[in-house]
Amino acid sequence: MINEELKLSGDVALVLKDKNGNVKESREIHNLVVSSGLEFICSRMGGTSAGVMSHMALGSGTTAASSGQTDLVSILGSREALDSTSASSNTITYVSSFEAGEGTGAVTEAGVFNAASSGTMLCRTVFAVVNKAADDTMSVTWTITLTAS
Repeated sequence: MINEELKLSGDVALVLKDKNGNVKESREIHNLVVSSGLEFICSRMGGTSAGVMSHMALGSGTTAASSGQTDLVSILGSREALDSTSASSNTITYVSSFEAGEGTGAVTEAGVFNAASSGTMLCRTVFAVVNKAADDTMSVTWTITLTAS
């Protein structure tokens, strides 16, 4: 009998900079891969036409992350196209930059999506507030790791 357990985990690195490029805050947090994200992964392994993950969003919702969620609770601005996506043997990394005027406010949540609107949310995280001023920039690096144990 083979008993193999797969585990999906996510880590998010946030870096907030002021208008002069000085780091104001840097954090590393964990995320939840939601049920729709797990379904998306399985559908892609089956070769469906579901679009790849392409956007990230910031929000101000403080509701705890749970598996049944399909969007952020309270998005700040709009979803931003990913700057890059890179995959290795068992990880995929998504990077997005929220420039001055994008995602401005009391940021407490973030998510990865496969569309600019609607679509599927892969994962969501909730964290203590990061105050992004109108002239600040925030880079978000999101790494999803699949391990067998």
